[in-house]
Amino acid sequence: MLAKLSTRPSVRRCAIPCAAGLALLGAGLPAADGPGPGLGRFYDQKVKWSACEGEDMPKGLQCGKVTVPLDYSEPGKATLDLAVARYRATGKSRGSLLLNFGGPGGQGVGQLAMAGKDFIGLTNGYDVVGFDPRGVGRSSPVSCGNASEDPLDPTNGDAAVADPQAVLEKLRDAAAECIEHSGPVLPRIGTVNVARDLDVMRDALGDGKLNYLGFSYGSRLGAVYAARFPDKVGRMVLDGVDTLTEPLAEQGVAGARGQQTALENFLAWCTEDIACPFGQNPREARKHVVQVVESLDKDPVPTDFGEAFSGQDFVGALAQGLYSRELWPSLQRAVAQLLEDGDTSRLEAFASGGVGRPPWRAAHGGLVDPEDVPLDNPSAALMAINCADDPDRPSAEQVRRDLGRLRARYERASPVFGRYRLTQVLMCYGRPKGTDFIRDEVKDLDTPRMLLVGTRGDPATPYRWTVETAERIGSSAVVLDNRGEGHTGYGSSKCVHRKVDAFLLYGTLPPDGSSCGSDHDSE
Repeated sequence: MLAKLSTRPSVRRCAIPCAAGLALLGAGLPAADGPGPGLGRFYDQKVKWSACEGEDMPKGLQCGKVTVPLDYSEPGKATLDLAVARYRATGKSRGSLLLNFGGPGGQGVGQLAMAGKDFIGLTNGYDVVGFDPRGVGRSSPVSCGNASEDPLDPTNGDAAVADPQAVLEKLRDAAAECIEHSGPVLPRIGTVNVARDLDVMRDALGDGKLNYLGFSYGSRLGAVYAARFPDKVGRMVLDGVDTLTEPLAEQGVAGARGQQTALENFLAWCTEDIACPFGQNPREARKHVVQVVESLDKDPVPTDFGEAFSGQDFVGALAQGLYSRELWPSLQRAVAQLLEDGDTSRLEAFASGGVGRPPWRAAHGGLVDPEDVPLDNPSAALMAINCADDPDRPSAEQVRRDLGRLRARYERASPVFGRYRLTQVLMCYGRPKGTDFIRDEVKDLDTPRMLLVGTRGDPATPYRWTVETAERIGSSAVVLDNRGEGHTGYGSSKCVHRKVDAFLLYGTLPPDGSSCGSDHDSE
């Protein structure tokens, strides 16, 4: 789940599946005392830094790469290059602080370039480092091509429920598209392998311990790293804590419910303004949103790219705009532009995916130029990683039996986001079983204490996941209760920002169970 740390939108939880032949190499392995046979050459490398190229790259940001094995069981064979970027420490350096912005599927280099000002304070003690995980951004990006057909046909959803076989055929076709347009990294994607990559990066950066700040999905990655390499954990913060145990189907319901609550909060705010495109009555505004979705699904609006903007595209744009209260004014203007002028351009900036750039085809594991990263990479990587991390696979008979019940359950959770989230969950159908390492092994961690931040009004990672994950981690977990809104706390709460910085820079932890009030309480 991608954290929102700037006022520019980015992508999280979309559809598109991972590929057949998924091999989660390293799953179920015990904690390692050393790099392992054949891995010494990867741990012996040092990053060569240079100024980042590109018009949008800020001055002072340096770029480099770290090479890792494609397959950790065969480290002498193919390799991958991972893109990394850093802001150098300005004060006395403790080493590096690695960031993961979430997703899964979020680009770390681009996000650090865009939102670097949010982390400048941390350069008082660290080189602040972002990276594109394997399969993401410039690091051998996966793709499913330009097509991403909804298996629940938005123009005839009832017929889709009545004929689940047609849904299964669409899911198989989508899987074939991903295999066709992605490279050899796709069968070796997933958080267990990324955690191993993270340890190679730690050593390549010259650090004996991993200092880490992970947002949303980045909390899952941090927890997996801590279970895999407990003796290498330094100061670790997990903000917007992901679940380690809930199946994707349950995550989808929780996500739909959280997004519906965020939408209602947004509409309550919007309808206080006479310029609100949904009117001035919150109850009528909720009905209006549903009507817009249904209307666009029946009659999509053409875009400048030649593709139609559907109701589900509109839902995806809403999902992005609801991540942060700072984005609400921009979302209001984008919706007004659609409803008043039929112009989708601002909403397209929120929505994920798109067309206009050729899909990347795998080459030799080297870095991809930024302009060649497929537009669907965030959604393709998101689903590939989520499926790789989830061991549950419904059979065809289960899908046929349960599809109608599942759809009803999701739409009860949210009449706006329900089917959108159900489509994402279904996309793992027919994929090989994912790893059971996360559910079975990421618990009772013997590590230094780590800080877990949960936000009460988070639309993507419910606060209860913070509590549940802290209980699984055990005595190492220290919980900070952020009583605000939005996804994650570091970028939206001054109190959270101060407490996280105090821990990372000075080792000062707040008491377990302490809280931060909402920055908007006085408004």
